[in-house]
Amino acid sequence: MNKELSSFAARLDFAPARQVPDHAFNELALELFALQFRCNPAYARICAARRLTPLTVGHWTQIPFVPASAFKELELSCLSPDERTAVFYSSGTTEQKPSRHFHGAESLAVYEASLWPWFAMNCQSPPANPGGAGGSAEAVCQLVILTPPPAQAPHSSLVHMFDTVRRNLGAADRPGGVASFYGRLESAGAWGLDFAAVLAALAPAPPSALRQPRLILGTAFSFVHLVDFLTEHELRLDLPPGSRVMETGGYKNRSRVLPKDELHAFITQRLGVKRENIICEYGMSELSSQAYDSGIHPPSSILHPRVFHFPPWARAQIISPETGREVADGETGLIRIFDLANVFSVTAIQTEDLGIRRGAGFELMGRAQSAEPRGCSLNSLEISAH
Repeated sequence: MNKELSSFAARLDFAPARQVPDHAFNELALELFALQFRCNPAYARICAARRLTPLTVGHWTQIPFVPASAFKELELSCLSPDERTAVFYSSGTTEQKPSRHFHGAESLAVYEASLWPWFAMNCQSPPANPGGAGGSAEAVCQLVILTPPPAQAPHSSLVHMFDTVRRNLGAADRPGGVASFYGRLESAGAWGLDFAAVLAALAPAPPSALRQPRLILGTAFSFVHLVDFLTEHELRLDLPPGSRVMETGGYKNRSRVLPKDELHAFITQRLGVKRENIICEYGMSELSSQAYDSGIHPPSSILHPRVFHFPPWARAQIISPETGREVADGETGLIRIFDLANVFSVTAIQTEDLGIRRGAGFELMGRAQSAEPRGCSLNSLEISAH
């Protein structure tokens, strides 16, 4: 393991409420760029071809980005092959070649340390130790995860993220099953749901029992499967006050496609979760940080669209495909992300997703027309949609 990269990782501060001034972010980003230029051969070749090196780049916005699609063809990693103990693949249809994000024990530790406090600040009510590396001894909510467990999806960054949340919350094993996970792997690698187990987890408690709020995590298509099942069986659940839903990802030809507002209306109607307690997440297998559209930010509405924000140790730009420059507020472009938690791969990644710049955040619009559909296509807009 490269000692300089390890030292850099050890100095990162993942306190979600701490503001990182641009000059401090710039210093860290340039330092990490220089390290990755030296330690990531595939990335160094890309930079050299663009004639951009640590000697010529003076600001974090000039750091050479890598298109997300490059992770399909190149081993964009600072880890030697013998240090790679895990790999996350991008989600998508089976016909697509997935992106690969290689990890070792240290990079996974950074990934887990960065994802938990930002999740806790945005998705918990009330938050449990949001600034710390660990969670509370007892889960504030009963956790219900609508994906297969890690053993069935070892290459899914989303499942690894959910399992990290589970461990930080101290969620206990459910009787006769894997802790908190209610999804299962079906034929051809599709993800399904154990509907009987989900209903048992969400069923009303006896009158004498404490009504513990639920925290339900899943992909958009898993929630479509769930609300369709509830609708077919004419079931409505009234989850306890404080219950929350976090949904992410697209449909990947796994279900019928619903516009975001319609899906959330069904969740409110069938699960009894208020719209303001439905949170959307934006993440990618190539990144180590995630963006959320709720929590510490103003609630979304028709007049105020859902705006995603990354944590203080990451920056998002909305880039015009025509000029290669950041667009003005309210304009549309490709989402480019600078993620300091991506210590052992590449910090600057340009996605194939379209966003509208909304101040320091962005409104997610879907996939660019030339892009392949995959899990982090969060809208059902006919643009070509973690």
